[in-house]
Amino acid sequence: MFPKRLFVASAIALAWHTTAASAQDMTLPSPDGALKFELKFDASTGKITYEINDRERPVILPSALGISGYTDNIESIELLEPESVDTTWRPVYGERAVVRDRYNQQTVSLKAKGRKERLDLIVRAYDEGIAFRYAYTGNGNVRIEDEATIFRVPERSECWFAPYAQAVHTRMPVQDWPGEAERPLTLRLGEGHYAALCEAEVVNYCRTKFFVEKGEPNVIRCRMYDTVEDFAPLATPWRLVMVADSPAELLQNNDIILNLNTPCRIAETSWIKPGKIMRVTRLTTEAAKEVVDFAAERGLEYIHFDAGWYGREASKESDPRKPIPSLDMPEIVKYAKSKGIGVWLYVNQRALTNYLEEILPLYESWGIAGIKFGFVHVGSYRWTAWLHDAVSRCAKYHLMVDIHDEYRPTGYSRTYPNLLTQEGVRGNEEFPDGTVNTTQPFTRFLAGAADATVCYYHRPELKPDLASSLNARYLKNTPVHQMALAAINYSPLQFLYWYDSPQNAQNEPELSFFDALPTVWDDTRVLSGEIGEHVAIARKKDGVWFVAAITNNDARTLSIGMDFLDAGKKYVSTIYTDGGEKVKTRTHVALKDKRVTSESVLTFDLLPRGGVVMIIREKQ
Repeated sequence: MFPKRLFVASAIALAWHTTAASAQDMTLPSPDGALKFELKFDASTGKITYEINDRERPVILPSALGISGYTDNIESIELLEPESVDTTWRPVYGERAVVRDRYNQQTVSLKAKGRKERLDLIVRAYDEGIAFRYAYTGNGNVRIEDEATIFRVPERSECWFAPYAQAVHTRMPVQDWPGEAERPLTLRLGEGHYAALCEAEVVNYCRTKFFVEKGEPNVIRCRMYDTVEDFAPLATPWRLVMVADSPAELLQNNDIILNLNTPCRIAETSWIKPGKIMRVTRLTTEAAKEVVDFAAERGLEYIHFDAGWYGREASKESDPRKPIPSLDMPEIVKYAKSKGIGVWLYVNQRALTNYLEEILPLYESWGIAGIKFGFVHVGSYRWTAWLHDAVSRCAKYHLMVDIHDEYRPTGYSRTYPNLLTQEGVRGNEEFPDGTVNTTQPFTRFLAGAADATVCYYHRPELKPDLASSLNARYLKNTPVHQMALAAINYSPLQFLYWYDSPQNAQNEPELSFFDALPTVWDDTRVLSGEIGEHVAIARKKDGVWFVAAITNNDARTLSIGMDFLDAGKKYVSTIYTDGGEKVKTRTHVALKDKRVTSESVLTFDLLPRGGVVMIIREKQ
């Protein structure tokens, strides 16, 4: 067992100063002194290498650094003036109201043979991880074809591998992967030791995935999607190695990715309003008004028109400026506004490319709240730059954005918070089981919010005609498991009742949880979790705590301590559990109130694929 991290300011400052005095090597500690980034320059080979250690435990063993033009041709290095930062900032919305940004930074200037301009290697050491990026200086043309950065991990390390953004994660050794790995890549380095390889601030650049060479275990390499061409000065995205003692700690620290992004560039943000949303499944004006009425009754903020509202999305003839005849969009928006409900529209990549400049002012004039980008092109330098530029253009017209399909976030919502959420997740459209749902919080959700389209009523016992419908697949997780996902899976725009219509709901008592649930938070605590086994999270908004826990496909006895509550205060917890046949409702969800304090520990017997949720309010 390693001791908790302690900050010994004088010792760390001395070590940093001593190593920075060398022109060959550099050591950069985290503010608390636990993490250390060590860089070595070998003049005989022209190469630079690095390693990362956590309280003397190896995280990254000696590994190569380098990028196009600067690999094995380094003549000299110069350590520029180091700096330390410790500040806080308030996001427009988030998983917590205040984010701390605390790190030590060292810039290493690299001189390469035959090159006039120098390359800066910028390294930041946080308590939560190590980040670094390459920055081309000067003002010349830059062509980046490949990156030589390597992450060599300890022997017997394991990872949770996913070949694409919406894939199932598979636990496997770091060797002989069946393809490239998506980011983040979560790693188990040893007992009580975890890491995650991430990207941050991928804006005007291409996506980079990870791969291993056949027969070369424990060596993770970078593969750029394509070539990046631009003018200097040009900085690459951040390469980030998160480090933690547990999966729960990894998730707790995911604000580090936001910290590595540019602060908000939208001057006035009052129009950016997160909330819950429901899809209109029948594309008629009458059906849309029914969904508006349901949304108003159940505390949702938005309705959404998905693919088809302007015709076949794949057809060149379909025009996102013209709704199909069965939809009177001005009347729908007017009716929704009268009920306090906003309207979102889906637009396919094809139509976005052809009509973006026209539809943005048009949708603003209609009173549309936001656009869901569909089937976007991802990965390439061209389309990555186009996509983020499109988000910034939407902000000029007060339009929020939800990006669907394979896009994964790298923190751009800090810079343009009108980007509320994105998919890039194995969402409920694919009916993931309990194992998938207890894996994704510690893999995909390290990167940020995910629109996982929470389903609830899509079960054969609740929809007798399900077998003959277009969506014949159905939920196998318990109702409370599905309820818990809406709190565990962070998404400022939270889709509920996916595949459902207002007629499917029969005022079940447990809908009070969905009704009251916020989508953004003042505080978040990851209480416990093991990847692919279970997860428990507590989130607070306006003094009220929402607690959610789920298990994988196995039954589980789970204890949840209430030590996140204020000491000395008394609370009442409304608890929702899977009650079985003894609960005489269609969904068999049991509700009960229980008095709790910060010293309480509640124990639950969860069904396979089951869960528990709670709303905890201070006792008046």
